[in-house]
Amino acid sequence: MNARCVGVLALQGAFSAHVETLVELGVSCREVRTPEDLAQVDALVIPGGESSTISQLLESSGLLEPLRARLGGGMPAFGTCAGMILLAARIVDGRDDQISLSVLDIVVRRNAFGRQVDSFEAEIDTVVGPFHGVFIRAPRIETTGPGVEVLGRLGDEPVLVREGRVLAASFHPELSGDARLHRLFLQRAGFDGFESAEAPMAHMRRES
Repeated sequence: MNARCVGVLALQGAFSAHVETLVELGVSCREVRTPEDLAQVDALVIPGGESSTISQLLESSGLLEPLRARLGGGMPAFGTCAGMILLAARIVDGRDDQISLSVLDIVVRRNAFGRQVDSFEAEIDTVVGPFHGVFIRAPRIETTGPGVEVLGRLGDEPVLVREGRVLAASFHPELSGDARLHRLFLQRAGFDGFESAEAPMAHMRRES
């Protein structure tokens, strides 16, 4: 068991499946609901759910400013679906009071792949190989900044990106039964035992 701890933001959304995946990988995991919880973790997963609701709960729980500070200080983060929206630099169609943590240089559009009834599953070409993606009210990445690596595509569209130690997916890897992207995150976050999660893929390039 790793001595370091991964937090999973547990205010709303699909956090339990992330916890289960991380525990199966053998890492110490903590559900994060308070600033005290956040202080005990070395990396954070921000799950899918409703991005505007999560942003409101970040404020009411007192987590918003401590989270901004930790992310600004380089804490690794992995955002999936709504989590990706929260990490983005700009949200095209967000609510006026919606929070953006602005640690990932991408512009996103909420629910751009359709409503709940339009949810779908598809094979994605990723840096860890073909990956079965579950898309539920998924956001679309409209643009990426020069420092953002595209690590996965659905057709020509980027759906998995990374900037530094921040990883984000438009889809729900925690619902796929495949832990490779969680392993990739842990590898980048410096957790022992996950050094070889990523395979080189020449066609995965930086986007401008």
